[in-house]
Amino acid sequence: MAYSSDDLASKFGDYTDVKGKIRREVQAGRLIPVAHGLYETNPDVSGKCLAGRIYGPSYLSFDYALARYGLIPEAVYHTYTSATFKKNKTKKYQNSFGVFTYRDIPAAVYPLEIALYQENGYSYQIATPEKALCDKLYSLPPIRNMGDLNALMFEDLRLDEQELQKLNTDTINALCPLYRSTNLTLLNKFFRKKPL
Repeated sequence: MAYSSDDLASKFGDYTDVKGKIRREVQAGRLIPVAHGLYETNPDVSGKCLAGRIYGPSYLSFDYALARYGLIPEAVYHTYTSATFKKNKTKKYQNSFGVFTYRDIPAAVYPLEIALYQENGYSYQIATPEKALCDKLYSLPPIRNMGDLNALMFEDLRLDEQELQKLNTDTINALCPLYRSTNLTLLNKFFRKKPL
C-alpha cells in the first residue's frame, strides 16, 4: 500500500521522532521510497498502480498504453508514461518500481476517455486506446501531410494496422479537434477518409 508522509505521520503519531521512525522502516525494508514524500509497503506492486500517486493529476497514456493495447509492438519493461495538464514541463522519476515520465496534453482533452481499473487493492487510470493514440501524436513534432502521417504511424511508431482497425472512429474524430494540433488534424482526416 502507498503512504504519503502525512499518512505515515498519522500512523506513527505515537512516536516522538516520526522522521526517524520512517527512516528505520525504510532501512528495515518495510517502507520503499517511491518519490519525495511517498512510500510503498509492497515491493511487488506494479508501477502502473503507483504512476498516478507519484505525480498528478495524471493517467497512463502514450507508449505505455499503446503497448498495453497491442497498438505498438513492444514496451520497455518497467517504463510508465503518463499524461498531465498545465504542468508546463516534462517530469521524470526513477525508483525501484520503474521509470515514470509525465508530459502535458491540452486541458480541454485531459478528462476525456480515461478508464479506471482496480487491481489487488490499488486503482489506476489509463487512456482508452483512441485517447492514447491522440496523446502520442500530440506529443510528437508537427508533420506536414498525409504521407508524413503514414510514415510516422506505420514506419516510426510501427502501429499495428489490425489493432488500428478496432479503434472507434467516432471517438477519434471527436477528440482530434480539441488538441488544436496539426498532427491530430491529419489523424482526423486519416480516419475520415481511409476505409479501415
